[in-house]
Amino acid sequence: MNAILLIAHAPLANALRQCVLHVFPDCGNLVVAIDVQPNLQPEETLGAARIAMDQLTQQPQVKGVLVLADIFGATPSNVAQKLVDGVSSRLITGVNLPMLLRAVSYRHEPLDTLVSRAVVGGTQGVMQVAITAPQNQPRRNHDQEEHDHQQ
Repeated sequence: MNAILLIAHAPLANALRQCVLHVFPDCGNLVVAIDVQPNLQPEETLGAARIAMDQLTQQPQVKGVLVLADIFGATPSNVAQKLVDGVSSRLITGVNLPMLLRAVSYRHEPLDTLVSRAVVGGTQGVMQVAITAPQNQPRRNHDQEEHDHQQ
């Protein structure tokens, strides 16, 4: 089984963890969050992240760790890049809730498969939703103007 380490700007990491625990209350020891505080030096965050990573990898059931960060190139991502080895741990940036839920759902899969499923879940979770008139209700006359931009 794989564990998940969230590293994101405060309070996003812990907020995402709380959302996951709402859906998967049994995975608390396998999903750890590090909120990057604006007043801390990156080295301090890296120290906390290393401790979290060590705690995860010391669990006997954990075979690998998927690290999820919020923005590529920002402090959380830079800290995370120093943690992962590409073998027993991997990093994905651009974390969102669909990605995280997919990762937790497939945490039993091999790490390579988990990475693919998480990326697909994250990208499929982003979509434009068309705005349309409510069904069974006639449109008002002023909605018919030439400047109506609904699709």
